[in-house]
Amino acid sequence: MTGLSGSGKSSLAFDTLYAEGQRRYVESLSAYARQFLSLMEKPDVDHIEGLSPAISIEQKSTSHNPRSTVGTITEIHDYLRLLFARVGEPRCPDHDVPLAAQTVSQMVDNVLSQPEGKRLMLLAPIIKERKGEHTKTLENLASQGYIRARIDGEVCDLSDPPKLELQKKHTIEVVIDRFKVRNDLSQRLAESFETALELSGGTAVVADMDDEKAEELLFSAKFCLSDLRLQYARAGTASVLVQQPGRRLPDL
Repeated sequence: MTGLSGSGKSSLAFDTLYAEGQRRYVESLSAYARQFLSLMEKPDVDHIEGLSPAISIEQKSTSHNPRSTVGTITEIHDYLRLLFARVGEPRCPDHDVPLAAQTVSQMVDNVLSQPEGKRLMLLAPIIKERKGEHTKTLENLASQGYIRARIDGEVCDLSDPPKLELQKKHTIEVVIDRFKVRNDLSQRLAESFETALELSGGTAVVADMDDEKAEELLFSAKFCLSDLRLQYARAGTASVLVQQPGRRLPDL
């Protein structure tokens, strides 16, 4: 709002618009709540449309913190943090695409939506494209009672795993469960997914046992890209705390 000094800007903003917005908001509250609030006089206007609840900020703020914002001054900052953390859509900062995370229930529903009788196996990714022989990793998996693993695309027995080349990248995925799709598998699948997610750190893969070329189902309990390449921690209110240097926009 602009205008010459003394033209009535403050009167219009505070005595009319703010007063009416505040009055309408207070009148929408219960009688019990209204008794604790002071109600401004109704401004001398004929009609105002589209007026939302209003907030008035004193021009001469008592805060001397140069990092204060409208949100911190009006004490709505914490509510905005909660809103962005819980309702906002997380997006990958590098690829500008939405990030998705799934619950165990959603994973189970996805698998059960596959054709009945289809043979599938549930895998927990342990090592992805990393060099090394990974002997200790395979021994630890066998000692935990796991029988099979898919190593570089081939399912093998952990009691007699193949010898891996030291300077070659390898991918190791533990076979958690093998099953045929049936409607009565919900409880079993939920337990298997929980095991896979705990072992892998939040990801799981479901592969077709009869068709190696079939597209695999990729699942993640963490926010990630659809191919599981990048994963991000679940957003919390600390992720949108403006006072933390790491949360600010980079200098342009």
